[in-house]
Amino acid sequence: MLLAVDTCLDACSAALVDGETVLAACSEPMSRGHQERLALMVEELMAGRSFADLDRVAATIGPGSFTGLRVGLAFAKGLASALSIPLVGVGALPALAAGRKGFVCAAVDARRSQIYLQAFRDGAPLMAPDALAVETAAARLAELAGDGPATLVGSGAPLLSPLLPDAVVETPNGPDPVAVARLALAVRDPVPPARPLYLRTPDAKLPGGIDPYAPA
Repeated sequence: MLLAVDTCLDACSAALVDGETVLAACSEPMSRGHQERLALMVEELMAGRSFADLDRVAATIGPGSFTGLRVGLAFAKGLASALSIPLVGVGALPALAAGRKGFVCAAVDARRSQIYLQAFRDGAPLMAPDALAVETAAARLAELAGDGPATLVGSGAPLLSPLLPDAVVETPNGPDPVAVARLALAVRDPVPPARPLYLRTPDAKLPGGIDPYAPA
Protein backbone atom coordinates (compact mmCIF):
# COMPACT_ATOMS: atom_id res chain seq x y z
CA MET A 1 0.00 0.00 0.00
CA LEU A 2 1.04 3.59 -0.55
CA LEU A 3 -0.06 6.60 1.49
CA ALA A 4 0.13 10.01 -0.22
CA VAL A 5 -0.33 13.39 1.48
CA ASP A 6 -0.53 16.93 0.17
CA THR A 7 -0.47 20.20 2.12
CA CYS A 8 1.28 22.47 -0.41
CA LEU A 9 -1.61 24.66 -1.47
CA ASP A 10 -5.12 25.45 -0.23
CA ALA A 11 -6.15 21.94 0.79
CA CYS A 12 -5.21 19.18 3.19
CA SER A 13 -5.41 15.89 1.32
CA ALA A 14 -4.46 12.24 1.64
CA ALA A 15 -5.02 9.06 -0.33
CA LEU A 16 -4.37 5.39 0.31
CA VAL A 17 -3.90 3.12 -2.70
CA ASP A 18 -3.03 -0.51 -3.28
CA GLY A 19 -1.73 -0.77 -6.82
CA GLU A 20 -4.48 0.59 -9.08
CA THR A 21 -7.09 0.29 -6.34
CA VAL A 22 -8.01 3.42 -4.40
CA LEU A 23 -8.73 2.31 -0.84
CA ALA A 24 -9.56 5.73 0.60
CA ALA A 25 -9.08 9.40 -0.21
CA CYS A 26 -9.95 12.71 1.39
CA SER A 27 -9.40 16.37 0.56
CA GLU A 28 -10.51 19.37 2.61
CA PRO A 29 -10.09 22.99 1.47
CA MET A 30 -7.98 25.07 3.87
CA SER A 31 -5.32 27.72 3.63
CA ARG A 32 -4.20 27.21 7.24
CA GLY A 33 -4.45 24.47 9.84
CA HIS A 34 -2.83 21.66 7.85
CA GLN A 35 -0.65 20.69 10.80
CA GLU A 36 -3.64 20.15 13.07
CA ARG A 37 -5.70 18.25 10.49
CA LEU A 38 -3.24 16.04 8.60
CA ALA A 39 -2.47 13.40 11.24
CA LEU A 40 -6.16 12.97 12.09
CA MET A 41 -7.03 12.66 8.40
CA VAL A 42 -4.43 9.94 7.90
CA GLU A 43 -5.66 8.13 11.00
CA GLU A 44 -9.19 8.18 9.57
CA LEU A 45 -8.00 6.84 6.20
CA MET A 46 -6.04 4.05 7.87
CA ALA A 47 -8.95 2.93 10.06
CA GLY A 48 -8.95 -0.87 10.19
CA ARG A 49 -5.61 -1.08 8.36
CA SER A 50 -2.09 -1.48 9.68
CA PHE A 51 0.64 1.07 9.05
CA ALA A 52 2.99 -1.92 8.84
CA ASP A 53 1.35 -2.82 5.52
CA LEU A 54 2.54 0.41 3.89
CA ASP A 55 5.29 -0.03 1.28
CA ARG A 56 5.80 3.66 0.48
CA VAL A 57 4.84 7.12 1.67
CA ALA A 58 4.53 10.07 -0.70
CA ALA A 59 4.25 13.81 -0.16
CA THR A 60 4.06 16.83 -2.42
CA ILE A 61 7.25 18.87 -2.29
CA GLY A 62 6.03 22.15 -3.78
CA PRO A 63 6.03 24.73 -5.07
CA GLY A 64 3.45 26.19 -2.76
CA SER A 65 3.09 27.54 0.74
CA PHE A 66 6.44 27.42 2.57
CA THR A 67 4.71 26.43 5.81
CA GLY A 68 2.23 24.08 4.22
CA LEU A 69 4.66 22.01 2.19
CA ARG A 70 6.93 21.57 5.20
CA VAL A 71 3.99 20.22 7.24
CA GLY A 72 3.24 17.44 4.78
CA LEU A 73 6.87 16.63 4.05
CA ALA A 74 7.85 16.49 7.73
CA PHE A 75 4.89 14.23 8.52
CA ALA A 76 5.72 11.91 5.63
CA LYS A 77 9.43 11.82 6.52
CA GLY A 78 8.66 10.89 10.11
CA LEU A 79 6.29 8.12 9.08
CA ALA A 80 8.62 6.72 6.44
CA SER A 81 11.53 6.75 8.88
CA ALA A 82 9.52 5.01 11.59
CA LEU A 83 8.42 2.28 9.16
CA SER A 84 11.78 2.07 7.31
CA ILE A 85 10.09 2.49 3.94
CA PRO A 86 10.84 4.85 1.01
CA LEU A 87 9.55 8.41 0.93
CA VAL A 88 8.66 9.68 -2.55
CA GLY A 89 8.53 13.40 -3.28
CA VAL A 90 5.99 14.50 -5.91
CA GLY A 91 5.90 17.95 -7.49
CA ALA A 92 2.66 19.85 -6.94
CA LEU A 93 2.57 21.11 -10.54
CA PRO A 94 2.86 17.67 -12.20
CA ALA A 95 0.22 16.43 -9.75
CA LEU A 96 -2.14 19.26 -10.75
CA ALA A 97 -1.65 18.41 -14.43
CA ALA A 98 -1.86 14.64 -14.03
CA GLY A 99 -4.44 12.73 -16.03
CA ARG A 100 -5.13 15.53 -18.52
CA LYS A 101 -4.42 15.13 -22.24
CA GLY A 102 -3.10 17.65 -24.75
CA PHE A 103 -1.46 20.90 -23.72
CA VAL A 104 -1.83 21.42 -19.97
CA CYS A 105 -0.45 24.33 -17.99
CA ALA A 106 -0.30 23.99 -14.21
CA ALA A 107 -0.33 27.52 -12.80
CA VAL A 108 -0.40 28.47 -9.13
CA ASP A 109 -0.90 32.05 -7.98
CA ALA A 110 2.34 32.77 -6.08
CA ARG A 111 1.21 36.29 -5.07
CA ARG A 112 3.43 39.33 -5.58
CA SER A 113 2.35 39.31 -9.28
CA GLN A 114 4.06 35.95 -9.84
CA ILE A 115 2.92 32.51 -10.98
CA TYR A 116 4.42 29.10 -10.31
CA LEU A 117 4.26 27.58 -13.77
CA GLN A 118 4.93 24.30 -15.55
CA ALA A 119 3.58 23.23 -18.93
CA PHE A 120 2.99 19.68 -20.19
CA ARG A 121 1.86 17.94 -23.34
CA ASP A 122 0.19 14.58 -22.86
CA GLY A 123 1.86 14.31 -19.45
CA ALA A 124 5.40 15.09 -20.64
CA PRO A 125 6.91 18.29 -19.21
CA LEU A 126 7.73 21.03 -21.70
CA MET A 127 9.63 23.13 -19.16
CA ALA A 128 11.01 22.96 -15.65
CA PRO A 129 8.84 24.42 -12.88
CA ASP A 130 9.48 28.13 -12.51
CA ALA A 131 8.33 31.25 -10.66
CA LEU A 132 7.57 33.91 -13.25
CA ALA A 133 6.01 37.35 -13.41
CA VAL A 134 2.49 37.12 -14.83
CA GLU A 135 3.54 38.84 -18.07
CA THR A 136 6.52 36.49 -18.49
CA ALA A 137 4.35 33.47 -17.74
CA ALA A 138 1.87 34.59 -20.40
CA ALA A 139 4.67 34.94 -22.94
CA ARG A 140 6.01 31.47 -22.10
CA LEU A 141 2.53 30.06 -22.44
CA ALA A 142 2.08 31.64 -25.87
CA GLU A 143 5.41 30.16 -26.93
CA LEU A 144 4.56 26.63 -25.84
CA ALA A 145 0.81 26.25 -26.38
CA GLY A 146 0.69 25.67 -30.13
CA ASP A 147 -2.57 24.52 -31.72
CA GLY A 148 -5.22 22.21 -30.33
CA PRO A 149 -7.07 21.97 -27.03
CA ALA A 150 -5.53 23.46 -23.91
CA THR A 151 -6.20 23.19 -20.19
CA LEU A 152 -5.17 25.69 -17.53
CA VAL A 153 -5.29 24.22 -14.04
CA GLY A 154 -4.56 25.79 -10.65
CA SER A 155 -5.21 29.00 -8.77
CA GLY A 156 -3.16 30.95 -11.32
CA ALA A 157 -5.20 29.72 -14.29
CA PRO A 158 -7.61 32.70 -14.34
CA LEU A 159 -4.63 35.06 -14.62
CA LEU A 160 -3.57 33.34 -17.84
CA SER A 161 -6.97 32.47 -19.33
CA PRO A 162 -7.30 35.71 -21.39
CA LEU A 163 -4.36 34.51 -23.49
CA LEU A 164 -6.12 31.22 -24.32
CA PRO A 165 -9.82 32.12 -24.36
CA ASP A 166 -10.83 28.65 -25.61
CA ALA A 167 -8.88 26.79 -22.91
CA VAL A 168 -10.57 24.74 -20.23
CA VAL A 169 -9.94 26.47 -16.89
CA GLU A 170 -9.89 24.45 -13.65
CA THR A 171 -9.17 25.91 -10.21
CA PRO A 172 -8.91 23.09 -7.66
CA ASN A 173 -7.72 23.91 -4.16
CA GLY A 174 -4.83 21.51 -4.60
CA PRO A 175 -3.73 18.37 -6.43
CA ASP A 176 -5.91 15.29 -6.36
CA PRO A 177 -4.24 13.09 -3.70
CA VAL A 178 -4.95 10.02 -5.84
CA ALA A 179 -2.94 11.64 -8.65
CA VAL A 180 -0.12 12.24 -6.16
CA ALA A 181 -0.25 8.58 -5.15
CA ARG A 182 -0.18 7.33 -8.75
CA LEU A 183 2.77 9.54 -9.65
CA ALA A 184 4.59 8.20 -6.60
CA LEU A 185 3.84 4.61 -7.59
CA ALA A 186 5.48 5.25 -10.96
CA VAL A 187 8.81 6.23 -9.36
CA ARG A 188 11.24 3.35 -9.59
CA ASP A 189 13.82 2.29 -7.03
CA PRO A 190 16.15 3.68 -5.89
CA VAL A 191 13.87 6.52 -4.85
CA PRO A 192 15.65 9.91 -4.92
CA PRO A 193 15.60 11.98 -1.70
CA ALA A 194 12.46 14.05 -1.20
CA ARG A 195 13.45 17.70 -0.85
CA PRO A 196 11.27 20.84 -0.80
CA LEU A 197 11.01 22.61 -4.14
CA TYR A 198 11.45 26.30 -3.36
CA LEU A 199 11.24 28.50 -6.45
CA ARG A 200 11.79 31.73 -4.53
CA THR A 201 12.92 32.79 -1.08
CA PRO A 202 10.31 32.96 1.69
CA ASP A 203 8.69 36.17 2.83
CA ALA A 204 9.63 35.53 6.47
CA LYS A 205 12.50 37.57 7.93
CA LEU A 206 14.30 37.41 11.24
CA PRO A 207 14.30 40.49 13.50
CA GLY A 208 16.28 43.25 11.85
CA GLY A 209 15.21 42.17 8.38
CA ILE A 210 17.66 39.27 8.17
CA ASP A 211 16.69 36.63 5.62
CA PRO A 212 17.08 33.23 7.36
CA TYR A 213 17.51 31.53 3.97
CA ALA A 214 20.17 33.87 2.63
CA PRO A 215 23.66 32.35 2.05
CA ALA A 216 26.02 32.72 5.00
